[in-house]
Amino acid sequence: MADKKADLAGPGIGDYDELEKILPTDYNSILNPRETQKAITAVKNYIEAGLCKELNLIRVEVPLIVDVESGVNDDLDRDGSRTPIQFHMSNDYDKNPVDAQVVQAATKWKRAALKQFGMKAGEGIITDMRAVRKDYFLDHDHSAYVDQWDWELVITKEQRNLQFLTEVIEKIWKVLTGAEAHVQELFPQLKTDKYPDLPKKLTFLHAEDLLDRYPDLPRKQRETEILKEYPAVFIYGIGWILQDGYPHEMRAADYDEWVTETTSKDGRPMHGLNGDILVWNPVTKRRHELTSMGIRVNADTLRKQLEITDQLDFLKLPYHQAILNNDIPLCIGGGIGQSRTCMTLLKKAHLGEISVTVWPKILKDMCKKKNIHVLE
Repeated sequence: MADKKADLAGPGIGDYDELEKILPTDYNSILNPRETQKAITAVKNYIEAGLCKELNLIRVEVPLIVDVESGVNDDLDRDGSRTPIQFHMSNDYDKNPVDAQVVQAATKWKRAALKQFGMKAGEGIITDMRAVRKDYFLDHDHSAYVDQWDWELVITKEQRNLQFLTEVIEKIWKVLTGAEAHVQELFPQLKTDKYPDLPKKLTFLHAEDLLDRYPDLPRKQRETEILKEYPAVFIYGIGWILQDGYPHEMRAADYDEWVTETTSKDGRPMHGLNGDILVWNPVTKRRHELTSMGIRVNADTLRKQLEITDQLDFLKLPYHQAILNNDIPLCIGGGIGQSRTCMTLLKKAHLGEISVTVWPKILKDMCKKKNIHVLE
């Protein structure tokens, strides 16, 4: 059980000896660095346009820094293991200072922005979000620099259900697989038997289903095993405490809704109106998360989840007050990793082949030995 607890938060491998075993020994990038940059642009343009069309979104600007007092920064997990970069701005000779944080995600900001931009039911926003997550272990698919398509869509009370969530996920998957076909038209060499394409359809599973299948395995191993059978899955209900006494993964209590009772297709009681899309990465032969998303909490479920996580003090913050007072819309939203998605579609072994950020010397040396070109 200790392994299960350690696996709840803190993504990444956590050990460079283990990472060296995981990185491929026979790797040759299909695209050279220059081709890769062209392909990245094609993928990003296709996906942003596709999401706007499928979900009725418009692109808006998004903050890199936020006021600490606003409460809109993302805690990522509910155990306090990942804290944002915070700094003091001694504005006006410290007579009118501001304490600010670098965003870890724009999850909460987006919901308030729906009101700011006058969005109605069926309308939404998408952002080209950049963030810094300093507490990640830096491996092949986790970096301190984060780039996401962060999106949010206003919904009605009647749409707060598993069926609507599933319909939205299927639209997103249509865009992602369409992007793969598009970039392969531009770079036909990306279509190869060595690295199979994404399946056209996702397999949907509940976190409870995975625990029933693999009761003795920690979370990441459960995901790995199911992806060997189904190479692309959506896992519902991440955050709810399962029968073994642990959630599938720690999830913040004040945005995604994981406490809500739902029912599986065959009538079994389940929980959660949120989840993750994960795929099998045939290059690294590992699980690979592309997006987390979900229907957002309302006043009732916000209180319930904060009570479970012993964080009711959050309710005094402006963002949380806005939910309690119904000042901001009901919505669904998520974040799709840009570099992670490009890594998948362009058959890359390391995130550093896509995005330019900082890596420790031990990792850069390891990649060089394995013929992985990390951008600097």
